[in-house]
Amino acid sequence: MNMQTTSAIGPSAALAGFAERVSFDEIPTEVLERARIHILDGLGLAVASTVFPYAKPTLTAVQELSGGAGCTVIGQAFRAAPRDAAMANGVLIHGLDYDDTHLEAIVHPTAAVLPAVLAVAEDRGLSGREALAAFCIGMEVCIRLGAAVKGGFHHTGFHATGVLAHFSSAIAAGRLMGANARQHVDAFGIAASTASGVQVFLEEGAWTKRLHPGWAAAGGITAATLARHGFVGPTRALEGRFGLFDTHLHEHAKVVDPSFLTEGLGDRWMMADTALKPYPVCHFIHGAADAALALQAEIAGAEIASVDILLPQDTLKIVAEPIEHKRNARNEYEAKFSAPFVVASTLLRGRFGLSDLTEEAIADPAVQALARRCSCHADPKSLFPEYFSGGVKVTLADGRVLSQHVPVNSGAGDKKMTLDETTEKFLQNTALAIPEAQAMRIRQAVIDLEHLELADLSAVLRGGAA
Repeated sequence: MNMQTTSAIGPSAALAGFAERVSFDEIPTEVLERARIHILDGLGLAVASTVFPYAKPTLTAVQELSGGAGCTVIGQAFRAAPRDAAMANGVLIHGLDYDDTHLEAIVHPTAAVLPAVLAVAEDRGLSGREALAAFCIGMEVCIRLGAAVKGGFHHTGFHATGVLAHFSSAIAAGRLMGANARQHVDAFGIAASTASGVQVFLEEGAWTKRLHPGWAAAGGITAATLARHGFVGPTRALEGRFGLFDTHLHEHAKVVDPSFLTEGLGDRWMMADTALKPYPVCHFIHGAADAALALQAEIAGAEIASVDILLPQDTLKIVAEPIEHKRNARNEYEAKFSAPFVVASTLLRGRFGLSDLTEEAIADPAVQALARRCSCHADPKSLFPEYFSGGVKVTLADGRVLSQHVPVNSGAGDKKMTLDETTEKFLQNTALAIPEAQAMRIRQAVIDLEHLELADLSAVLRGGAA
């Protein structure tokens, strides 16, 4: 698909034209393969989420809000209106913070797109082929927006996924509704008035980050529907005076690189570089967790005097500051965003999984004591933002110093997770809530999605047969 002319028009119009024109057959085979892997991962996380404390209030509220008809809520027998189903599914997919991240864009693209795609495609009786195309387009839009702002949202206190998911959901939903380019532009303009997602949850481990992509999916569906019926939005929602870049980025707006939004659309698919998570923690910590895991056998139970953790400079305020707060994680969400806790736990246990985020595991006196002996520093050898590099230096009580540095975090680059590796993670996650036979039916429906109706996948997500 030749989109060279997009560089001559504004980014809102360029992304809208891309969403209207690209066809399923123009999406490269390897991109579709990665799409299925990321959908499988997201659905497995949603199933696992259903057994965690935040699920019941979410699902109970959705039932009350919705009236109980319409679209599939993953892992549930009841159905909900499309926007409410999308909201619930967004919470479930993102709730464990175990979902994928595009490292350069610093967004969770599947959680930002899949909830809207599932709801709209099921509601409109569309094919798996149409859903896959919309998923790939929405993913690409989300990632390119994230890459363009160069981490700016995090500097101004916004959760990038919570902001950008409004736009990617609007594009994906509009694509499934048959929107033309002008309607996509209007939907972008409408989404700019709903896009938010503040990071104040970091202060106390509140649940609101989980809501961000789900609320954005509902907002994106709303924006696309309004635009389809002629509601007029601003045409320069991103780049205009008081548009998204000005209002959300402030002084960081000057570093926005709009070339990500116009160049190579349809030719280069950035979504294929999205990384899956091998650990259920903030992706910024993954390189350091890899380094801790590599050192664990060498430590061999020796007493640890102190730990120095190396992290990308731009991530310190999220996972390492204020340091005393990060050294004393009190709940699951604080632990996920604490480099001292994650590294201490990994050094002592030789692993980091969902079982290491239970109340008992977080309160473990040995882990808490070691976390208080951890310090965090900027990594001078970091490859951020291309990769979430990290390092760990351990000083033992006997005076030995052990160190390990990981330039490319696991799950990224040439360490990208394969279908088999993703299936293993998927089965570990779904085992928390459903039998393996049912999980394998979901997996098969995802693999075959191009040849199925979206309703077939919805049926197995509710527990039925395809």
